[in-house]
Amino acid sequence: MCSRVSTISPRLKAKQFSQLIADAAGCRRCVAMCDRSAVLSELNGPLTARIIFIGEAPGRKGADQTRVPFSGDQSGKNFDRFLASINLRREDIFITSAALCNPRSESGANRKPSKTELKNCSEFLQSTFALIDPAIVITLGSVALEAIRTIQPHSLILKESAAKIHDWNGRLLVPIYHPSPQVLASHRREREQLADYQVVARALRSLKAGYNVNAA
Repeated sequence: MCSRVSTISPRLKAKQFSQLIADAAGCRRCVAMCDRSAVLSELNGPLTARIIFIGEAPGRKGADQTRVPFSGDQSGKNFDRFLASINLRREDIFITSAALCNPRSESGANRKPSKTELKNCSEFLQSTFALIDPAIVITLGSVALEAIRTIQPHSLILKESAAKIHDWNGRLLVPIYHPSPQVLASHRREREQLADYQVVARALRSLKAGYNVNAA
């Protein structure tokens, strides 16, 4: 069944998360990001969340400034709107990213994290995932979908697998598109993204009904 019972006590989980936050804050593995700080703290969401959203990386004008994933920029506003469309609250979810620091080009604009940067950050993603132990996983964009392969291999491609409920690693996985203005303008329009979040809502209903992932 998809209902999961954590084997870690709340106190120990909080202690381990505090250490993970400290480790991420002190990380200097990526030369291009040594002057940035990882967006990982209690502001990412409750450790008891049953659903985790995984994005690409903090935005220059968003999470890198606010320290809250998907906030402070247009991507964050879009994300909040999509969550509200299915009555999902931020306090009920945990949000993290494939890369915890903001990757920038020489001009200062946001860029995709490199493969090396994603590899450097994969340990933090794996450790966060293990602590949260979510029943439902939502990846936002192709980078996030690719990143979770370091947790458990899969052969999913966003274009083919988006807005479908998959059985992955004993959990429900729903890959959807990133809520950035660029994606909304060119790859996945507003109406389509709103429909995608209805699939997220269906996954949540399945969880509450005791959905058997092995029958997915």
